Amino acid sequence: MVAQRSEFTVANAYTYNRSNPIRWVISHVLRYKLFFFLTCGLYMTAWISNSASRILIGQAAGEIIAPTAADGLLKISLAILFILILDSLAALGGSLLIETIAQRTTKDSREELYISLLGKSQTFHDRQRVGDIMARATDDLNQMNFMINPGVLFISETIMGLTIPVIWLATIRLELLLVPILFILTYIFVVRSYARRLNPVVENQRMAFGIMNAGLEETISGIEVVKASAQEDFERSKFKKNATNFRNYFAQQGKVEAGYLPTLFYAFMLGFGFLHSLLLYQQNTITIPDIIAVMGLLTTLRFPIFVSIFSFSMVQSGLASAARVLHIINTESEMDENVSGHAAPMKGDIVFENVSFGYEDGSVLENISFHVKQGETIAIVGQTGSGKSTLTELINRTYSVTSGRILIDGVNVEDWNLTALRGQISKIEQDVFLFTRSLAENIAFGAPDTPQEQIEQAAKEAQAHNFIMSFPEGYQTEVGERGVTLSGGQRQRIALARAFLSNPRVLILDDSTSAIDSATEDEIQKAIMRAQQGRTTLLITHRLSQIRWADHILLLEGGKLIASGKHEDLLRTSDPYRRIFARYDAALPPVTAAAPSV
Repeated sequence: MVAQRSEFTVANAYTYNRSNPIRWVISHVLRYKLFFFLTCGLYMTAWISNSASRILIGQAAGEIIAPTAADGLLKISLAILFILILDSLAALGGSLLIETIAQRTTKDSREELYISLLGKSQTFHDRQRVGDIMARATDDLNQMNFMINPGVLFISETIMGLTIPVIWLATIRLELLLVPILFILTYIFVVRSYARRLNPVVENQRMAFGIMNAGLEETISGIEVVKASAQEDFERSKFKKNATNFRNYFAQQGKVEAGYLPTLFYAFMLGFGFLHSLLLYQQNTITIPDIIAVMGLLTTLRFPIFVSIFSFSMVQSGLASAARVLHIINTESEMDENVSGHAAPMKGDIVFENVSFGYEDGSVLENISFHVKQGETIAIVGQTGSGKSTLTELINRTYSVTSGRILIDGVNVEDWNLTALRGQISKIEQDVFLFTRSLAENIAFGAPDTPQEQIEQAAKEAQAHNFIMSFPEGYQTEVGERGVTLSGGQRQRIALARAFLSNPRVLILDDSTSAIDSATEDEIQKAIMRAQQGRTTLLITHRLSQIRWADHILLLEGGKLIASGKHEDLLRTSDPYRRIFARYDAALPPVTAAAPSV
């Protein structure tokens, strides 16, 4: 079993064997052991009945040649009818059960993948292409469905369809096993070679589909940029290239399947089996009814041989898809939920001690140290790319520090229970994400059972109530994907209302009033000032109206904290700070001190 770290887990979730794709799929199927064994029993009954009917047909021929009783043929005919009805009913029941297993396995696998994605860190998601993830969650899981039904069904048909008739042959005469056994040995050897050639083609096919789907998602998500840049032809040619590559792997699969030889070998087996039966008849070893029964049993081998060409393709495709899905599930998160970690009401005292953070391709923050006391408001300023947003994302462990440590109320954030930590920190970003739900549901996203009165009160504090009521459906108005039906300022006010409703102990505002006009900002500023009472607030902003009422200001440049202090002090002592706000005052006093107080 692969140990997995996760930011989010589900209590009492069923445990699957994730050591490799085959065992993972089997563990999913065996979750429904009763259905599985009933399916096997029903299909075995169907094949035993089907093969027995061939023996009875031979006996019926013998009854015609040499009658043993007046109603002998009638009894055999009724027996054949009963057995074939049993065959049909058993096959029907097996089909219903295998389809139930396939659908439940797909549902369980999709849920397992979804829970896994919720548990991955932000760093993991930053590295993924959304389209490829969607391909794994949809088409790859559908391929796993097809692998079970009809893929596994066909394989079971192949195994039972080859073994049970051969066993019935042995009841007639052991010598009759010679030709079928030689054929089965040849079949096994050929199929192994076929599977080795097919497997890499199918794996590449699934990979090509993920690439094609990822490119499609990126183009649709960025359609505004594509149209604004008149790049439709370029995107069309790129998609055509990916689609052609995907098609080519299907063509390669067709070439491999065209070289499938067991159906040719089956024709030889049928001919030699008939010849062998005739030779035994000449030796008076078997009778004509026996020959009819033998040929009936040998003809039943045709269906399992024929469907095996499809079953192996489906199973190979399903296993390749299972490997892609399992790779995502097994990828370890950089942090875990820390279920047994510290969980307590947060006061909001924050300390950075020599904190550094970076990605694989470079450093973002270096040796940051500062202290935010409970209830203080801190403004974080700096040029674009200086690391302001990343710094705040370390507080709620969206990312984990590379070195140093961050303390909240004297406890390392690594030691906090992740749910307790994030449940008491609220962050509003410049690019607000809204779900395709009603406005009320978006405001109450973190607290779905919130009464309507509290939702409206939060909206009023965020200056969102009036524009919400201007819509015909009010708070029940459905917003488009990512909130595209709202303006930037409206989306930010909805996000502010969401934050006010969650009643956080630490409030992070990442340029959250950038899309709001000055008049509305004044009203929201008052709401924010009311909301920050008793809370620790971190502001990422360049607006003087917000900076001036901050208790402390941090100035970042190139991922380093180069200055800190009050607004007026920094204007006197920090040239980088003066340059940022030079447009607000053309006649700033000269710098009197070069060394910042950090």
